[in-house]
Amino acid sequence: MRALLPRLPRRRRRPGPELRVPARGLLEARVPWVRDRALDHVVERERHLVPFLLAKDALLSAAPPPHAVPLHSLPSTIPFPFRPLRFIRLYPSAFALSPHPVAVSPTPRLAGIHSAEAQVLDSTRADAADRLLRLLMLAPARALPLHLVARLRLDLGLAPDFPRSLLPNYPDYFALSRDGALLELVCYRKDLAVSAMQSYAQRTGGYKVGDAVPFPLSFPRGFELDKKVRKWLDDWQRLPYISPYEDGSHLTPRSDITEKRTAAVLHEVLSLTVGKKMEKEVLVKLGEALRLPPGFRKVLARHPGIFYLSHKLRTQTVVLRESFRRHMLVDKHPMMGIRYQYLHLMHMGQEEAGKRKGKGRKTVRGEQMIGEEFGAEGENDDEEDEEYDDDEEEEDMEAGVASGDEDSDDDDDDEEGEKEDMEAGVASGDEDSDDEDADDTDHAAKG
Repeated sequence: MRALLPRLPRRRRRPGPELRVPARGLLEARVPWVRDRALDHVVERERHLVPFLLAKDALLSAAPPPHAVPLHSLPSTIPFPFRPLRFIRLYPSAFALSPHPVAVSPTPRLAGIHSAEAQVLDSTRADAADRLLRLLMLAPARALPLHLVARLRLDLGLAPDFPRSLLPNYPDYFALSRDGALLELVCYRKDLAVSAMQSYAQRTGGYKVGDAVPFPLSFPRGFELDKKVRKWLDDWQRLPYISPYEDGSHLTPRSDITEKRTAAVLHEVLSLTVGKKMEKEVLVKLGEALRLPPGFRKVLARHPGIFYLSHKLRTQTVVLRESFRRHMLVDKHPMMGIRYQYLHLMHMGQEEAGKRKGKGRKTVRGEQMIGEEFGAEGENDDEEDEEYDDDEEEEDMEAGVASGDEDSDDDDDDEEGEKEDMEAGVASGDEDSDDEDADDTDHAAKG
């Protein structure tokens, strides 16, 4: 007679993480992440913009600007995605190359946009000072590391030389610490201690301290919340709104009200940027400097109706949803108009280079329309709606769980994996081996 084996307990099926809602509420819940193609486009269209602007500034910010700069003299701090010579060759409409030795100079079109940018920086200097002052007012110590502010320069729309061109003009606002490591607040202006949420509430019906100001929410197509999570969110929205400029140290840690204030601080930080978005890595460092409570980065993932976490360009970018109508900014800062002109110049140069090489490379529709798209708000909205609402694309929509460890879903750059092309000549069309030697020497110098 066979011995009876003990029966193993039946394995219980675990519910999906997005349905697990403990008694504490959403603090321990995991909310589903759904791709928003329009906001992904907002991030993806700025591919290579940062190294492009830094290279442009290195050529044109000097007074007077040099006619040409040796390629190996470009600052090593510029985050080129690949070798500098290869990057410069991608944008012939902006950068002109001369051989023997290899040097780079700005084209007249690039210099023209840079001149327009200088005028915008001058006309918006007071606005830039106010936004930088508000950022310091958010810090409990009323100071931030200068290197962190410098890293936020492009997000805040500051000039490359803002420590010399902006800070000395506002001695009642800013001061540097003795060692020059900190940017300190001199004067706290109560009239500026009004958040974007408070301004919105005042325009739409009035606001007084302690009111329950709900955050504007919007979700991508295909997004669903569990009923319990939805009920928690509705109750959370009814909690009193605590201004990010008010002291929140008295609030109970790991509570719903603390989370709402944390969301208010992150919302205000993104509202102070000209592009209404920021790389998550930079936002996290800034949040630490602002002494946000531990685990504050989870707020970004738990509130996808307020913040969208894009995984494009092999990084994570936090986008403020309410600031966009699909892929277009609702309120466009003058500096963003200049950025769009740079993007148009970049894509125009790539198309010209493709034509010269005789490659019938099909251009992405969004890039073909980039000049019209960035030239005026609301233009071509119907056509863009057709593009984003395509049923075939919606079937490919990815749904996951919001997490800081998500891998980027960015498509690999076609040129990243290609073999380095050393046969292409520089501006004069010279294809001698001297260019290859200069390229290799330049790469070694950069290394």
